[in-house]
Amino acid sequence: MSFQGIAEAYKRISGIANKTPVMSSRTLNSRLKANIYFKCENFQRVGAFKFRGAYNALSLLTEEEKNKGVITHSSGNHAQAVALAASILGIKATIVMPKGAPPNKINATKGYGANIVFCDNTLIARSQITEKLIEKHQYVLIHPY
Repeated sequence: MSFQGIAEAYKRISGIANKTPVMSSRTLNSRLKANIYFKCENFQRVGAFKFRGAYNALSLLTEEEKNKGVITHSSGNHAQAVALAASILGIKATIVMPKGAPPNKINATKGYGANIVFCDNTLIARSQITEKLIEKHQYVLIHPY
């Protein structure tokens, strides 16, 4: 991605994504003899940096794509991020989640209004069900990676 692409993405997510602090640790800096910085994305919406990418990706969709709805597969942070971004933008979201996903991630994803489809606890199962649902409903894939 170019610098211009990053600047354009920043404009799209500004005012939507939280500004998160950058912090340092004197103890680590001293022990490592270096200046170490942490971008505290745990203060981001859904508690993860994934919201930035999800909101940016969904905001780039055409009206036709938005009307089709989006789909992804994830056991946690990406699921929540797509669900919240879709809710903010008024887009229907379907999330394929493994049956063994953490209950708090499932509840948060549901809470943001996404439709959850459960699958076996393998990446292959997630991918196969996602592809079948895309074929059936023409959803737009928001890839988790």
